[in-house]
Amino acid sequence: MIDWLTEPLQHPFNQRALIAALLIGLTNGYASAFVVLKKSALQVGSLSHALLPGIAVAILVAGLHDWSAFLGALFAALLIGLGSLAVSRGSRLDHDSALAILYTAAFSGGIILLRRIGVTQEMDAWLFGNIMGLRDSDLWTNYWISLGALGILTALHRPLLMTLFDGEVAATLGVPVRSLNYLLFAILIIVMISSLQAVGCMLALGLLVTPAATVYLLTDNTNALFWGGSLLGGLASASAVLIGWHLNLEQGPAIVLVLGAVFLLAFVFGPKYGLISRSKRRPANRGGEN
Repeated sequence: MIDWLTEPLQHPFNQRALIAALLIGLTNGYASAFVVLKKSALQVGSLSHALLPGIAVAILVAGLHDWSAFLGALFAALLIGLGSLAVSRGSRLDHDSALAILYTAAFSGGIILLRRIGVTQEMDAWLFGNIMGLRDSDLWTNYWISLGALGILTALHRPLLMTLFDGEVAATLGVPVRSLNYLLFAILIIVMISSLQAVGCMLALGLLVTPAATVYLLTDNTNALFWGGSLLGGLASASAVLIGWHLNLEQGPAIVLVLGAVFLLAFVFGPKYGLISRSKRRPANRGGEN
């Protein structure tokens, strides 16, 4: 067992992958609580697919660099997100419909553009991640993003929760609701983009939703969603890197698959909201009614 754990640590690229998985998992796990409480998973998922055209345009304009891909993805997510809001406000369409139309069109255009400019091999890495390809500079980027995102979200924890649960009451208490919503939106986008090299555009939603969603099935404590989700995200991501190494699996899909397996266990065996627990309570409730 000790050899199984220590053997991957002998390789520098594995060391970087494990550290990055912990950082990315911890940050995404904490941020996932806001996504679950806000009930905005589908909107965030749409934005994750909108990252690809930004990457494609950035590569076309500035070449294939990590910084150009990061900025391109950020610009695309903001453009699609704000654009869908403008379309919904200026037409009869609701926000979700406008977002679905814009992100699918943009995603399709991104795939075509990437193939046209001849980066088909790199496209798999952006779609599904390549955490083994991280360099020291990438690790530092993830560190600073994680530190900044966790610091801001923790510092503004109380007003953000007030905004999520009852925006009108928060506004009457002087909380800048609209500004906080935009700030949270921007942080979620940056956190999601920071995980691209780990899980890619296609799987980023799983990492940004599953940790807190799993904890949500285990407890009614709101604060536990944040730190429980963070802990689960970090441990599951690091474990998936080790599992992927030993079983020769792609680490990006492995991270989301491990999180999905833990979610399934919570869904079935959760002590309070698990499928088995709820099925055992139903006969008792029916007997009480009779």
